Amino acid sequence: MQLTTARFDAMPEDEAVALLLDCCSSRTWAHSVVAARPFGSRTVLLTTAAAAAENLDGDDLADALAGHPRIGERSEHAASRREQSAVATADADILDRLAAGNREYEERFGHVYLVRAAGRTAPELLEILERRLDNDPETEKAEMRAALAEITRLRLERIVTETARSRA
Repeated sequence: MQLTTARFDAMPEDEAVALLLDCCSSRTWAHSVVAARPFGSRTVLLTTAAAAAENLDGDDLADALAGHPRIGERSEHAASRREQSAVATADADILDRLAAGNREYEERFGHVYLVRAAGRTAPELLEILERRLDNDPETEKAEMRAALAEITRLRLERIVTETARSRA
């Protein structure tokens, strides 16, 4: 589904929230973005949405992270399947190393390893995971928040266009 920024601005609140929950599973995030309407432009919408994602904390951040499967695991969420499509064809060694790295990451940081998978190969995702395992908690929290904002932005970009003409 694609729609213009003007159409998004005019949507009933419950429809707009539902649409946004496909981008980020934090209800607080979705409601805060909807409450900031009208945006008037796609750029303002995307900037507002990214900032709101980066500012999530506590239970709201946990809700956002809960919407993301581990790298290498099958997901019911179409966006996650599309974003991780390169991992589906990875060899067994890479998949085993990703699974072990996911476990180590979650033990160290207390949440799922979150990274923009779209456009990256399985070896790249493994390399990023292994590098991030060396982060201190504050550095990793910043990287995770930036990844959440980036993923959310990419998902929203697929849905909201600038004009009706760009939907074609």
